[in-house]
Amino acid sequence: MTATFKILICDLIGLRFDADRRPDHSEVRAHIEARGGRFHEGPLDPAASLPPGLHFFYQPDLSRREELLGETADGRYDGLIAAATFIPAEARFALGGVRIGAGTGNMGSASWGGGSGMGGEAVLMNTPGFNSRATAQMAMKAVLRVLPDLPVERLEALVEAGDFDTGKDLRLFPTEKLEGKRFAVIGYGNIGREVAKLARAFAMQVVIHARERHRASIESEGFAYAASIAEAAAGADVLSIHIGLGPLDAAGRYANQDLIGETVFSALADGAVLVNYDRGELVDAAALDRALASGKLSHAAIDADLFKDAETGALSGPMLPYLPLAKRHPGKLSLLPHAAADTDHPSRVAGAKQAVDQIFDLALNRRVTNLKGSLPGGYVDAGAVSPPGIGTINARGLAAFLGEEGASLRELTMRTTELLAAFETARGEGRLEVEIAAQGGDFVDLANRTILLLAKLGLPGPYRGD
Repeated sequence: MTATFKILICDLIGLRFDADRRPDHSEVRAHIEARGGRFHEGPLDPAASLPPGLHFFYQPDLSRREELLGETADGRYDGLIAAATFIPAEARFALGGVRIGAGTGNMGSASWGGGSGMGGEAVLMNTPGFNSRATAQMAMKAVLRVLPDLPVERLEALVEAGDFDTGKDLRLFPTEKLEGKRFAVIGYGNIGREVAKLARAFAMQVVIHARERHRASIESEGFAYAASIAEAAAGADVLSIHIGLGPLDAAGRYANQDLIGETVFSALADGAVLVNYDRGELVDAAALDRALASGKLSHAAIDADLFKDAETGALSGPMLPYLPLAKRHPGKLSLLPHAAADTDHPSRVAGAKQAVDQIFDLALNRRVTNLKGSLPGGYVDAGAVSPPGIGTINARGLAAFLGEEGASLRELTMRTTELLAAFETARGEGRLEVEIAAQGGDFVDLANRTILLLAKLGLPGPYRGD
């Protein structure tokens, strides 16, 4: 290699502490070095002479706009890897950037056209899927904190005090199970699908709103489809949002800003629960205030960025409108500082490693994986990649699966077909019960093994043929 590429890493790439009580970046560092790259702790010296290759400069404490622009406004770095840090529009990167995670709203550099990745000269990518399950599990945990509505802490206190008689007192604490309640999911991306699967595991009635082109896949997975958000929300006991902010308009307003407001809240069942572990700006805070006051909503769980100026202490970010609501409605809001997925060490490490791989492929081969927005000239779109079982199934993944498991799947399906034929014959001859007694166990075993094998492929799930 004759070229030198300088990549800034401005977020933590390890969230577990090492022996010195510092976040441990050793796994990602080893990955970079195994690929032949160089890992540097600290900033790039613009006057330094670097040998050819990919050089990664780790500065996870950069956060303030002035600090970031001091390092990036002059274009000294070719590329960027970031997670939660907001990247200003004036930050310059000639090659491209990767966001560890799915949403790219914080990747504001004009080099790739801002958070949408549209129209820039550099490339914007992400690493979807790695934090999908972490986020989905936290969203479900938020629901389980308030539903079923059994006052667990109060009962625990009574039991510990020896002040409870099950036969006499238990009737004073009726509750409702989750089974049969309507769970509305807005968005059919990786996180939305994972939330939907978790809700179904609790036997809830799941309805998903997404674009019409996703309807067949949603219904093939056994979920109900709603053509609008209001339709999905109609009578819902839980509403969980996973739709993203969308692009910015000329006035600096996101397409989906305040999308969840009065109309949506009024459609919900009385006492419903709202979960917004997506972006704070998606919910109309004034409408949320009214819904909590009226009892239309019994609880709201919000996960949104909150920033504090180190010098003045001033707060900023999309969490701000929710802070007064927490005071006005004590006990009815659960507020997180956009932490639902960003505190999971394995997810952050896996996402950072993939981000490194995507930067290598971009720099060395001009290949773009997990493109966000438009593809600049001179690059090749290599399609999307996500962890097994998360996201869409594409032709490349299907071909790899069939190459590894095709023979096993064929054997299972052929044997299952033989048993079904035997059962059908037995039915016609009036001896179906006898045949089931003889081979029913084998049939169930084959079905279970087939389901597990297909789950390795990520089924059920949507297919994209690229």
